[in-house]
Amino acid sequence: MAGPAAGSTRSRMTQSGGGGCIAAVETMVDFCGVRVDYNSGTTHLGRESAMSRAALLALPLLWIVSDPAAAKDPGQEAYMTRMFSCTGTDANMEVYLPQSVVFNNSTLLVRALAKPVIGYYTLDLTSDSKGKSLEPVKVSMTADGKTVTVNQYTRKLPPTSIPVGGGTVDFDQRFGTGANCGPFQSQN
Repeated sequence: MAGPAAGSTRSRMTQSGGGGCIAAVETMVDFCGVRVDYNSGTTHLGRESAMSRAALLALPLLWIVSDPAAAKDPGQEAYMTRMFSCTGTDANMEVYLPQSVVFNNSTLLVRALAKPVIGYYTLDLTSDSKGKSLEPVKVSMTADGKTVTVNQYTRKLPPTSIPVGGGTVDFDQRFGTGANCGPFQSQN
């Protein structure tokens, strides 16, 4: 049964006996399913109103849970594999390449790295309570496959050449000097 329109007022007057006198005035206000009885001071919630409010409260929760951006896969280029691990006097460094480049069966790694590939370089300063930063680098390999070049282009540092068999290199002058790097593709 549909009630009165939102914000309507209902009045009911009753007459006593036969004298035509008004015995009681009953006024009720109905606003969006909430009925207020001014004579008794009570408030009545209609069943439809309580269900509407529950639905309105659940709507934002459903929107948050179903948001596709919250669960979006970053793609195959985001999966990285460590290719170098270097230990310096002040910090540890690592170089990562995308798995799509490292595990590509159709192309040899020397050919895949003939042109610079965007990878990541980590500088681990946790022993100095400065955290572990991650920055993009351009990684390439010489045509003979004996040297890997790591270009820290975001910091405008000179490229670092690392022998594939490992060796001692300088990444930068603050933390990466005298870093002893293990062999390329070593997981130790």
